[in-house]
Amino acid sequence: MPISPNQGSSGGGTLVTITGTNLSGTTAVHFGTRSATSVTNVSPTQVTAVSPSGNGVVGVTVTTPGGTSNPVPFFYVGPPFKQTLSPASGSTAGGQTVTITGTGLSTATSVAFGANTAVPTVVTDSQITVVTPAGAAGAVGVTVTTAGGSSNGLSYTYVAPPTVTTIIPDEGPTVGGTAVTITGTALTSTTSVTFGGTPAPFTVISDTSVAAVTPAGAAGDVDVVVSNDAGSDTLVDGFTYVAGPGI
Repeated sequence: MPISPNQGSSGGGTLVTITGTNLSGTTAVHFGTRSATSVTNVSPTQVTAVSPSGNGVVGVTVTTPGGTSNPVPFFYVGPPFKQTLSPASGSTAGGQTVTITGTGLSTATSVAFGANTAVPTVVTDSQITVVTPAGAAGAVGVTVTTAGGSSNGLSYTYVAPPTVTTIIPDEGPTVGGTAVTITGTALTSTTSVTFGGTPAPFTVISDTSVAAVTPAGAAGDVDVVVSNDAGSDTLVDGFTYVAGPGI
């Protein structure tokens, strides 16, 4: 007498389908010693029932006027518990592999990032990985759904890739030390600013403005690159190093 699914939440509420023979006139379905909360006799070979709450492994039996069937196992699964999520931020375009650790994750079927869901890969009962779906910039709650229920409490931050439009002033001495203002979009989460590949100290002013101090560099034009967790943008030949006078 197969039962599908053969596992469900310890809180109950799982709709199961039981198939067999001589099931007409079913009067009760028991999960261990507890009665199903709802029973429907679909046909002489099929009965549906909603599991009550429970724990561990229990035998499911069907009772008809002809007697009670042999038990088939049903596995109660507790709700998942999430501990960590890494990395905790990434591009609004999605596509980042995130690792979630916790307990009770072996039956994970979906992970929701806000309103968008993705199908995880189960590594162990304590670890799953999932590729983030696309999402709007900002923090969203992360919910893991398993046979035992759903669990939330962690968050993931979607970051838009930066754009760079101007740098003022756009030239300075090769010794560095020029204070510049870089304008663009999605600059709040800036993680680095480089001039010709050399990192520069910077301060985020707003989502559209970053202040930086040029490092030393060779005379000539260099690219200015602004990066965050979602990517980077380049102002090609954005800054010109000017050699000092010689006598």
